[in-house]
Amino acid sequence: MEMNSPVGSNALDTEGVVGKPLDRVDGPLKVTGGARYAYEVQQQNALYGFVVEASIGKGTIRSLDTRAAENTPGVVLVLTHRNAPTQGTGNHREAHPVLTGPQVTYYGQPVAFVVAESFEQARAAAYLVDVKYDRSSGKYALRQNLDQARVPHPDDAPAADSAVGDFAGAFAGAPVQVDVTYTTPLQSHAMMEPHATLAMWDGDRLILHTANQMLNQGQKVIATTLKIPVENIRLISPFIGGGFGGKLWVNADAILAAIASRQLKQPVKTALTRQQIFHVTTHRSDTIQRVRLGTDRDGRMLAIGHDVFSGNLPSEQTYEGAALQTRTLYAGANRLTRHRLAPLDIPVASSMRAPGESVGLMALECAMDELAEKLNLDPIELRLRNEPSEDPEQHIPYSSRHLVACMQEGARLFGWDKRNAKPGQVRDGRWLVGMGMAAATRGNPLRPSSASVRLNPDGTATVQMAMTDIGTGTYTILAQITAEMLGLPTDRVRVELGDTNFPEAAGSGGSWGAGSSGSALFEACESLREKLAQQAGMDVKTARFADGRIASGERSIKLTDLVDTGIEADGEIGPGRNNKEFSQQSYGAHFAEVGVDADTGELRLRRMLGVFTAGRVLNAKTARSQAIGGMVFGVGAALHEAMTLDPRFGYFVNRDLAEYLVPVHADIPAIDAIFLPELDQQSNPLKSKGIGELGICGAGASLANAIYNACGARVRDFPVTLDKLLSSLPIQT
Repeated sequence: MEMNSPVGSNALDTEGVVGKPLDRVDGPLKVTGGARYAYEVQQQNALYGFVVEASIGKGTIRSLDTRAAENTPGVVLVLTHRNAPTQGTGNHREAHPVLTGPQVTYYGQPVAFVVAESFEQARAAAYLVDVKYDRSSGKYALRQNLDQARVPHPDDAPAADSAVGDFAGAFAGAPVQVDVTYTTPLQSHAMMEPHATLAMWDGDRLILHTANQMLNQGQKVIATTLKIPVENIRLISPFIGGGFGGKLWVNADAILAAIASRQLKQPVKTALTRQQIFHVTTHRSDTIQRVRLGTDRDGRMLAIGHDVFSGNLPSEQTYEGAALQTRTLYAGANRLTRHRLAPLDIPVASSMRAPGESVGLMALECAMDELAEKLNLDPIELRLRNEPSEDPEQHIPYSSRHLVACMQEGARLFGWDKRNAKPGQVRDGRWLVGMGMAAATRGNPLRPSSASVRLNPDGTATVQMAMTDIGTGTYTILAQITAEMLGLPTDRVRVELGDTNFPEAAGSGGSWGAGSSGSALFEACESLREKLAQQAGMDVKTARFADGRIASGERSIKLTDLVDTGIEADGEIGPGRNNKEFSQQSYGAHFAEVGVDADTGELRLRRMLGVFTAGRVLNAKTARSQAIGGMVFGVGAALHEAMTLDPRFGYFVNRDLAEYLVPVHADIPAIDAIFLPELDQQSNPLKSKGIGELGICGAGASLANAIYNACGARVRDFPVTLDKLLSSLPIQT
């Protein structure tokens, strides 16, 4: 099915199990250790691999001596560019070649792969590989290489620039202007499970148990890299311990394990250490963002401009789309957004936790707060005055948009009317207390997906698709959809995910997972309902499915009476005209209260609330959990998270979770997220919208705005750490 028209009433529109706050159906497996992650899969005679990383940022391998490592007990192979096979090339979304030559293009690039009978043997031998280099000068820091920035042209992302009206003229003539620059740092995904793979070959067929968010896309990348048919590759990943974009694409662990396994004709298992993850996999680029807002004296937008610089390897086109939400969030006739990509000799930058909007809203929503103060307007009132009636750049209607309701309800629940607009006026002992808010928005993409559902002779249903669950609750919502549509209890539904032998699916990422996989399953269940109704001699339009039965009028038949060896149906979904004819986003509003120690500048989040609309909520408990998780990410972005780059050598200094700081329990006090009722008729058959990344979008800006309200310090370089805050505090008299 393609989404080409409004979705009418369907089997999910009556109150049922979909939407209920059900516990995760995979929860018992996870808490008892029954859920097997990639590195936990056991295989007889498996060998263990360990990556040797380049210790320079750019240059050439002058000599590589592997003799000591090869003579270490247990070592069976040391793979280098001298004995690795030729591989296909492309950007990181197309191929991931490793050990292809003596050139070093970034710090941490794999230069060898040691395989031994145990992990400990492989790790010990890896430190005996002697590599000497000829260094070259590299371009490492974004700010120092802005003059090299270019217009990126990615194949699968919106155009880097957009322009509507006469921005320059309108901004120059605007009575009220804000022209500010915000910066966000390099960041690492910091998921719990490290990247890991167990590779084995069955003849010319490759089987990978691997931590990957998009298995079918991974198949294609591995096929291109290893130059083998995609149908000869099977990826298995039923459980993933977090991804946040860091496992969207194939990484070196999968390719190295596959190459070594083929040469040795034995299974090879590898896992990256926490320190290796920072360099061997992807990260979020830092950004430099200039936001220009011009209004009339009543606060109505005349000009809105957003320029963004980010960085990536010279071979890459992926940019941090931090101005994308600026194209649609607020009204204004004259608009300009531009993205520029600087070529840098550091590891690949790619998608991380709501790429684009999460850091873009940090700048835009803080700039809106600055504008509100300049206009002497309440920040919510400023946003209300610039609420658009249609997408201001595409001039198409929104599929649904209830941002105003989110702001108004959030303000009521949070006690926004008690906020003192003048900074530094509210005290609680030694603490200066302030409130801040920010809008939230995130795109709602739909990606091609397919699913199969089978009603078994015992009355149970089995769902299969190559979808993944990265800890977000996919198993649970798919069980709920199946249960409601077939009239079964959820414990009679078995959901099987994470295997490319199952029907192709979009995978987890970009907030498209639930809508895409759930809609494909919806179509499969619709088809199965039709088959069952036909078997029962009933009209599916009037048939009711409940309690394991199908009924119409006075007739009621057990589903098991209609099943002999089982009945199966397939379904698929893909984007259609609706994705072009409607502007589709999820929305929300964040509210934060912070305390700033008047003497030391110590920062403390006191409470936080997010109010969201995201179409039909498929599971109230997992949706709230996702939103709160995103808000915690926002706290990290505002106050903690930053990779420190050594600009001399191109490496990340704080490459572990001891020094790369993320929020802990003590950092997160009272926090809550609520969803307002909404059905989006244009979105998908479920009438749902993406939730996964909405919570982070705008969350950090609400904290930064609260900090300013508390103490009058406007920090525009994230994260807001103590040194930056103290130097920005107004002089106390």
